[in-house]
This record gives sequence, structure tokens and C-alpha cells, in this order.
Amino acid sequence: MADAPSPTAVRPPEATDPPAEAAGHGSGRWLAKAAGVTAALTAAGALLGLLRDQLLASHFGAGPETDAFLVAWTVPEFAATLLIEDGMALVLVPAFAAALARRPASPGPGPDPVRALVRATLPGAVLVLGAAAALLALAAPWLVTLLAPGLARSALAVDCVRLTASCVLSFALAGYFSAALRAHGSFAAPAAIYVAHNAGIIAAIVLLGPLWGVRAAAAGVAAGGVLMVLLQAPGLWRRLKRPADSPRGPAAADRAGQAVAWAVVAPVLAFAVSRQSQVLVERFLAAPLPAGAISHLNYAQKVAQLPMTLSLMVCTVSFPVVARALAAGDTAAARRRAERDLLLAGLIVLLGAATVLAAAPQIVRLLFERGAFDPADTAATAAVMRVYALGLLGHTLVGALVRCSFSAARPLWHPAAAMLAGIAATAVAGQALAGVWGAPGIAAGNALGITLTAGLLLAGARRGGVPLGARALLSGLARMAAAALAAATAGRLCAVGPPLLAVTLASAAVAVVLPAAALALRAPLVPALAAAAAARLRRRPAARRP
Repeated sequence: MADAPSPTAVRPPEATDPPAEAAGHGSGRWLAKAAGVTAALTAAGALLGLLRDQLLASHFGAGPETDAFLVAWTVPEFAATLLIEDGMALVLVPAFAAALARRPASPGPGPDPVRALVRATLPGAVLVLGAAAALLALAAPWLVTLLAPGLARSALAVDCVRLTASCVLSFALAGYFSAALRAHGSFAAPAAIYVAHNAGIIAAIVLLGPLWGVRAAAAGVAAGGVLMVLLQAPGLWRRLKRPADSPRGPAAADRAGQAVAWAVVAPVLAFAVSRQSQVLVERFLAAPLPAGAISHLNYAQKVAQLPMTLSLMVCTVSFPVVARALAAGDTAAARRRAERDLLLAGLIVLLGAATVLAAAPQIVRLLFERGAFDPADTAATAAVMRVYALGLLGHTLVGALVRCSFSAARPLWHPAAAMLAGIAATAVAGQALAGVWGAPGIAAGNALGITLTAGLLLAGARRGGVPLGARALLSGLARMAAAALAAATAGRLCAVGPPLLAVTLASAAVAVVLPAAALALRAPLVPALAAAAAARLRRRPAARRP
């Protein structure tokens, strides 16, 4: 990636870009506002995702037809990780951050670095990934055999894979646009892409489900991918338009191409592919189990990982800020921001994990037990969900730490090596435990593997772009985890009555006990958050006085 600019080369932030914080100096006000918008839209997307899964469960249950669709669902899952979240974003956000840092304060006679980067990277990406989508559709029968040998409805799975194959291209465009917009400090449209995607799937299930069966959901995946692109395209076009931009010269093209050199891209892709391979390993191990095992794993994972999704929004918002701080040479500011956000993400996900451990059966009953989804499905899904919850902190740490590793745009292979070690642990443990414990054994392998990866990434934290204090972080997270265990125990004791009441009581108990236990254990960040909340409450009555 391009070299860090001198301080004089950094342009002042515009209305659409992060304020001084983007360069590592400044208020957290803009970050708080961006995090609030991201949180609201992420929550909306998650709720629509739950509605999508409820419709799948009620229309098709947890049997062979749903298993066939979920094998095809591997395509958008893999594409989302590789092309929207861990892959494309980890490469392009730092690249756009560096290009923005090189952009002069006012348009000059030379080419604009941001537009030069787009010209050098976007056309080739469209050609390569468009060809990959076509190849995937052609290879669907072999892919289904590879992913789920012995699947009961393999022909149906092939149809669904062919319908979802187009998302390789649409997700690539959506991921590219998201990275560019986030680097510019625009978070609303990127945060809303899963609202659009899930809306497309829901509409397809409702409108086409009676005619096409589960194929309607696969068609919705394709339609939702197009909606993700259309949602972001106008905003990116506005930010790329620069009237004074002159034609690009060869030097500009070379610099833009160097910004995303393969030396940087290769380790990011290796990490992203390795991480998503965890899902492939689980589906492969679950295929020989009784019908419905893949569906139980899917429903449990979708619900259990909601806290992780919400916690990582903190790191999603601050990732461009950290990258631009490093591009400006302010390593200390990048470290402070990254460490604080990592602890905050850990606290958020532990609140969710404790709630899942406390009330998993009631959550599943409340969300899914209707139509073709019966009490046996509820019990099986809840058992898997509780085991998945044990690995949620590991998943969040991996997502946060890898952003720190790749934020400086240096070729680092440590994250990919750590992820491969975790995948090996997942495969070995899952294979051993699936025979005696079924689907929960596969979930246990997932939790073990991702926790190993998180530990290896934390141990090598100083090798990354942001030199984190691993010991202090580990100590703080351990205290938070102990508080979460106490909160989960209290929540489970309170989870009584009808499902809605039980979930409400368990959530309230966790929300009270976890912060109290964290304060008693002197966990970091919690006292500061408690003091800030108390100060805000004190200011409100004063503001109302005449």
C-alpha cells in the first residue's frame, strides 16, 4: 500500500469524512454518532434476518428441503465474509484511507488519488468475479457433492446454488462500495446493506414460496445482492465526482495499483477463506447426521451470533479511523482507539452470550416454534445454541484483532496461520465429538477452534499494524468473562414462565448482574462507562429546569 504521507499532505476533513479523529486526533463525538447509526441499521438488518429465518422455519421446517437450501446458503455466507467483511474491507479500507490522506486539500492539476485507485482496481475485480460467478453456477453439482456428500435432496441443492451464484459478483460490488464509503466516513448506506438483502429474501419467500418452495429463498438471495449494490451506488458516485480532476497518467495508475499489491492482498484472502472454511467444515461434518442437523446448526448459529454482529459494529466504525491514523503516522492514537474498542466489543458480546446461555430454549421457542418447526427442533437448536455461545468472545476477538493486524496495509501472514490452526482444531474436535454428541459436538469444535485462533492472534498482537498491549487486554477480558459467567447463572435462575417473560427476566438479570460483577472484579472500561452513564443521568434533570 502507499507510503504514509507527511503531515502536510493530509487534507482537512470534509463534511462527509471523519473529523480530526480520522487522523488520530479528535473527539469521539463523530464516532459515537456513526456507531449509533451503524447500530440502529445493524439491529434492523439483524431483526430482518430473524424474520427471514422465522419464515424459513415456518414454511419449510428443519428437514431435508431446508438442509438443501442451507448447503446453497454457503455461497452467500462465504461471499459475505470474503467480499464484504473480512476480505474486501481489510484490503480496501486501508487503501482508500491512504488515498484520502494523499488527496490535496483543494483540487489541483494532478489526478485524484481516490479515483485513480478506483480505476486501477474496480474493472478488473468485476471481470474476475463475474467469471467466478458463472463458473460457480456451472460447477454446482460438484460443489454440492463436495460440501455435503450424502445429502438427501442434492438436486434441489444444485438448483439453489445456481440461483445464489450471482451473489459472488453482487456481493463483490457491495463490498467494494462499502469499503470506499466507510473510508470516506459514510456509514449509513454500508450499514443498511443487510436490511436490503434480507428484505429481498423475505419478499421472495412470501411471494414465490408457494410456487417455488425453498428455491424462492435462493432467488431472494440473488435479488437481495442487487439491492445491496443499488443502495450504495448513488452515495459513492457523489463522493467520487471531482470536477477539477484531470485525466489519469501512467504514474497515477502505478501508484493506485501498488496500493493493493498482491503482497498485501494474499494474506488477507488467506485469512478470510480460512475463517469461512469453518462453516464448510461444520456442514461437511453434519451432512451424515440425521436430517435436520444442518438446519439446527444454522438456526442456532444465526441467533447466537447476533451479539457478535452488534459488538463488531464498534470496530467496523473505528477501523477506517485507525487506518487513517496509521497512514498519518500516529501509532499511539491508533493503539488507544483499538484497545478501547476491543474491550467495548468484548463487553457487548459477553452480555449477549450470557443471555443466550441463560435462556436459549425460551429464545428458540419464542422465535421459531411455529408451523413446521416443532418442540423437538426447539430442543435440538437450543442445545447447539448454548454451545455456540461459548465461542462468541473468540469470534469477536478474531474480528477485532484482525482489523488491527491489517490496518497498516503490511503483508502479515500471522492471522492466516492462526486461523488455519483454529480450523484444524475445529475439524479434529468436531469429528471426534459429532459421533458421541451430534450437532452440539460440532458446535463445540467451532468454539474450541475460534478460541484457539483468538488466543494466537492476541499472543501475536504486537506484530500487527497496531502494537496492542496483549497482557492488559487478556487480563481485562478474563475479568469480563468471569462476570458474564455469574450473570448467565443469575439469568438462568430467572428464566421462568412463558417464553417472552422468561427471556425478558433473564435479559434483565444479565444486564444488572454483569456490570455489577465486572465492577466488583475491577474489569477495565466498565467503571468509565458507569461514570459516563451516571453523569448523563445527572445532566438530564438539570437540562429540564427552566
